[in-house]
Amino acid sequence: MMMGGLFFIVCVGFIGLFLGVVLDHFLPLFLNLGAAPRGSFGWPLVGETLRFLRPHASNTLGRFLEDRFSRYGKVFRSHLFWSPTIVSCDQELNHFILQNEEKLFQCSYPKPIHGILGKSSMIVVVGDAHRRLRNVALTLVTTTKSRAGYLDDIERIALHILGSWKKRVVFCEEARKFTFSVIVKQVLGLSPDEPQTAKILEDFLTFMKGLISFPLYIPGTPYARAVQARARISFTVKAILEERRKNGGGYNNKGDFLDVLLSITNLSEEEKVSFVLDSLLGGYETTSLLMSMVVYFLGQSSLSLEQLMREHKAIRANKKKDECLNSEDYKKMEFTQYVISEALRCGNIVKFVHRKALKDVRYKDYLIPSGWKVLPVFSAVHLDPSLHGSPLQFHPWRWEGQNQTACKKFTPFGGGPRLCPGSELAKVETAFFLHHLVLNFRLQDKALLSLKKRQSSA
Repeated sequence: MMMGGLFFIVCVGFIGLFLGVVLDHFLPLFLNLGAAPRGSFGWPLVGETLRFLRPHASNTLGRFLEDRFSRYGKVFRSHLFWSPTIVSCDQELNHFILQNEEKLFQCSYPKPIHGILGKSSMIVVVGDAHRRLRNVALTLVTTTKSRAGYLDDIERIALHILGSWKKRVVFCEEARKFTFSVIVKQVLGLSPDEPQTAKILEDFLTFMKGLISFPLYIPGTPYARAVQARARISFTVKAILEERRKNGGGYNNKGDFLDVLLSITNLSEEEKVSFVLDSLLGGYETTSLLMSMVVYFLGQSSLSLEQLMREHKAIRANKKKDECLNSEDYKKMEFTQYVISEALRCGNIVKFVHRKALKDVRYKDYLIPSGWKVLPVFSAVHLDPSLHGSPLQFHPWRWEGQNQTACKKFTPFGGGPRLCPGSELAKVETAFFLHHLVLNFRLQDKALLSLKKRQSSA
């Protein structure tokens, strides 16, 4: 009897738990059945997250979005990342969401992202904390661009990376070496051959692997190793900051970004360290992905590659032998900018962002309920045939005469108050690297890079 009673209690408990999970999953749907956009919620707990995150080519929507788009239209409801969600593939709604940050919508990344990036990361903080950190980021960009040797550093590092190629290489790995060397130099003032640089890079690679892993903190898992790697990077960065502080860091020393950061009084030590990590992440991963996408798509478009080469040959023809590139040369790289923009459109490095509704929001004929997650999907707009002719085709000339900075149908760096502050730096790095790449190396067999130097530059 005792065992039977215990078994009955356990069964009742499990049934109660199951019903509670089901009710928690579907209750938001029932409460907003008539007002919210059409869609489906999937299974309790997981919802439709696994299908949404299923890997697919960057220049496609993926099966999940294609299916929901055909069934429900450009705006639909779902259940993603443990939350009832409105998914937007509509350029007007996406623009509306981005422009109403902190008014109607707020950044809302899943908790595991907070755990790995840190609670003070500019990517996850909101309100005044984000505004303070964004102002620091804008200061970094201004300080970096105004520094006398900024462009020379980029070109020197690019030539160093290209000069090290002795046999076939994996381009994405070489791009990461380049972007990491540049951002470490810009932010921490470290050269690629310094021991601290190698130490940070080793931990950073571990950190990056865990950033896209399953968020399970068990010793030995990629996520746990990433959290530990972040702690080691933080320790190293704190030591660098302390050393610079002992040496009289501030505006009166080197005048680089690290001195500017140390002189700011309205940031805590943890916020300063976290900001350095955010800068390394943004300058390393997204820029290297952009470079890799450019090379990949150029390898599939011989006409684009030929025009790009003509542009850079014309720039080099007006310079002395071994003369460095300058800001005026960068302004002449018009077609290069078209190539970069088209790679961003086709490559979709940032496919979507996480937001949540702060209050009930009316949009057209339906309601975005308060507290629901909202996902503006940039890739869906970038690949929309009603906005971009032949959207699957890599065609840089489509950007001729278009104002990309005020374009709702092109948001590779986000928009509104959270527009990426380092977007222009990424373009400069990519353009300078491309200059020496296309003048000294050949692209063969689509994206396969030939490491035999061109005869004209041997």
